[in-house]
Amino acid sequence: ELAGLDVGRWRGRTLDEVGAAEPEAVTRWLTDPDWAAHGGESVRGLCERIGRWLDGVREADGRTVAVVEPETVRAAVVHALGLPAAAFWRLDVAPLTATELSGRSGRWNVRLGRPLE
Repeated sequence: ELAGLDVGRWRGRTLDEVGAAEPEAVTRWLTDPDWAAHGGESVRGLCERIGRWLDGVREADGRTVAVVEPETVRAAVVHALGLPAAAFWRLDVAPLTATELSGRSGRWNVRLGRPLE
């Protein structure tokens, strides 16, 4: 459930490579959260999938630690704060940092970008 964004036929290629080969597709991908013509998952689909997982964790007692890709963190923050899926690309999540979601009764607090110790 916590896998990163499935980018379909773009998997294994850099954004620069895909942008050079399919510039219109990359623009659409970065601006339309429902677009998934690369054959993978849309940004909205990722946010919904991660949101379902996060809703299940909310019901559990105690702490949960998840080691995930930055795009999974973005999707969790979008869901936790009730942001529109279009906000996904506006969240800058640096690799190798910690993000903490805490709260009760669905009211999440977010702490982003804490360096790993």
